[in-house]
Amino acid sequence: MTATTAAPQWVTDLMDTMGAPGAGLAIALENLFPPLPSEVILPLAGFAASTGQMSLLAALLWTTAGSVVGALALYGVGALLGRDRTVALAARLPLVKVADIEKTEAWFLRHGTKAVFFGRMIPVFRSLISVPAGVERMPLPVFLGLTTLGSALWNTAFVCAGYLLGDNWAEVTTVVSAYSKVVLAGAAVVLVMFIAVRTKRRTQGRPKGARG
Repeated sequence: MTATTAAPQWVTDLMDTMGAPGAGLAIALENLFPPLPSEVILPLAGFAASTGQMSLLAALLWTTAGSVVGALALYGVGALLGRDRTVALAARLPLVKVADIEKTEAWFLRHGTKAVFFGRMIPVFRSLISVPAGVERMPLPVFLGLTTLGSALWNTAFVCAGYLLGDNWAEVTTVVSAYSKVVLAGAAVVLVMFIAVRTKRRTQGRPKGARG
């Protein structure tokens, strides 16, 4: 498979060397390091399937398995370290924004299980949603079931898009880039509303005459 400017060289090398398992490994790493581009990895895997380098079914199964493994690792980090230590650790990682974690946390606290399922289909959130699920100790079978289903839907859409577009697979990233900007802007609004509501509740819960 010929490398393109849209795909990091290491992703292309993984798929060239390992085939479908390489695509799965790349997606697992994307979950652990959210700035890595799933919207590039998945269509690229679909393109590789269209050239016969791997089967379409193998691409779907391995990328979904990679999503679940990566999500489970982040769930474990949240469960073991707790909220404060996880955020402190994330603050030290390059390209990881604490603000993104806070937005994801607010969304999880507001929507619970729905956040885990639908969060798998939202850029940035799709990786980070595992952290508050671990912190809050969401039952593991529920977490795995929702993660698998949500990841399978997201991965299928992008792998199949790359498969159908063939040499033009990179066009998928243009659409996702616009989608990501809209979603993240909406997430920022939700976070502001969430903080405002919590602040109001705390203020109303204080006895009259009490000082902050």
